[in-house]
Amino acid sequence: MIRHTVVFRFAGGTPAERVQAIREALMSLPDRVPEVRSFSCGGDLGLRDGNADFAVVAEFDDEDGWRAYQEHPEHQRIIRELISPVVEQRLAAQITA
Repeated sequence: MIRHTVVFRFAGGTPAERVQAIREALMSLPDRVPEVRSFSCGGDLGLRDGNADFAVVAEFDDEDGWRAYQEHPEHQRIIRELISPVVEQRLAAQITA
């Protein structure tokens, strides 16, 4: 099992509506990418200063499943059209779960 975790910091002034659109688009991926075993994402709760603004956690059976998700056309569209224009920083890690 592979757990994929990504955190983002958005550029200052990114509207809440854009963040919500990103969340809604990402949450549609498990229905479109059969390799996704579990998926969650959302904005940081603001419980600690210095945290990222948004996180994604997804699980896959194996590397092939993760790569299918990474390369899926809808995932790539979301990155290109919704996330990339407002991302200031992105960090990711894939670990065994």
